[in-house]
Amino acid sequence: MVEELVAAGVTLASAGAVYVAAAARVVKQYERGVVFRLGKLRPQVRGPGFTMIVPGVDKLRKVNMQIVTMPVPAQEGITRDNVTVRVDAVVYFKVTSPAEAVVRVEDYRFAVSQMAQTSLRSIIGKSELDDLLSNREKLNQGLELMIDSPAVEWGVTIDRVDIKDVSLPETMKRSMARQAEADRERRARVINADAELQASKKLAEAAHQMADAPAALQLRLLQTVMAVAAEKNSTLVLPIPVELLRFLEKGAQGVGVGERSSVGSSAVEGEVPPLEPRLESAPEGSISRQE
Repeated sequence: MVEELVAAGVTLASAGAVYVAAAARVVKQYERGVVFRLGKLRPQVRGPGFTMIVPGVDKLRKVNMQIVTMPVPAQEGITRDNVTVRVDAVVYFKVTSPAEAVVRVEDYRFAVSQMAQTSLRSIIGKSELDDLLSNREKLNQGLELMIDSPAVEWGVTIDRVDIKDVSLPETMKRSMARQAEADRERRARVINADAELQASKKLAEAAHQMADAPAALQLRLLQTVMAVAAEKNSTLVLPIPVELLRFLEKGAQGVGVGERSSVGSSAVEGEVPPLEPRLESAPEGSISRQE
């Protein structure tokens, strides 16, 4: 009798251990458990820790509540200004309602991925190339709103959307590089012209100041000579004022005109008699010379 009781107790203990092993579940801190009893959703969501279900009757499905990072494959599209680009992005989302994420959509991850790709292509078609390159914050907000609107019904909240990279055709890259180079050259020319204008104004003021004191020009010339000589050059070039060259040129022209006038006057006043041949007597045995 005792042996039968012991055997029955062991059998019950074994059955209880098997039942506990089959019914025991552990939900992690970042998870929530959704229980289906005979296919019907139980209203209570199991929290983290140890929990029990009815084996064979209940089915526990765990839902991750962490923020999920999902890359969006590169999408090719044509912008509003007719430029073909390839844009890829990344979506950050999390489940806020485990029951709706399990019941309302078959696979919420796949649904969010497809919605993100569709929204990204729509954003590409509505935006211009300059907005994709420089105004990404606004595009990220619009993309987040487009994905979040249907995702709320699935028990999913979009935390953030970022456009990672924008790939352009090589021809467009070269065109943009030439445009940037031309713009930089234009700014450089404007800056140089402005500098020349300011320098010319200062030089004009200096010229007016030196005109009142001619010695200042000579001092400036000497300073220039000293600056050139400080470089240890073998050749030294002295600048000559243009006014000095004009003065010398006028003086040379005056001298030339005076000489020509003096020669003409002497020719008029008296004529030089022609030379006549003259024979001189010479000693015997010599030849006479004619002058």
